[in-house]
Amino acid sequence: MTWARWLEATSSLNERHVGDDDEGGMRVSTVFLGLNHQHWRGGPPLWFETLVFHGPLDGMMQRYTTWEQAEAGHKFILAIARAEAAIVREQVKAELERIASST
Repeated sequence: MTWARWLEATSSLNERHVGDDDEGGMRVSTVFLGLNHQHWRGGPPLWFETLVFHGPLDGMMQRYTTWEQAEAGHKFILAIARAEAAIVREQVKAELERIASST
């Protein structure tokens, strides 16, 4: 019951968030799940998860064992989101320039 109370008490707080960032219309969120999500394959427990919401990377997900791994993974996936957003911005800019020059 202590575990359940802690999960409930921290559900609306940032205590379970490793990272939560917006980049180019995408949200990169990394959280402590509270339950081991290593279900079938064996291996180390997976307590943390990074998930991308919206945009071209929507649904990208990675899980981790430790807080430190989750921090590093969050930073890495955020860097991917930043790179993807920059590519999209350049594509939009090029298309708008093409449209402007054709009229």
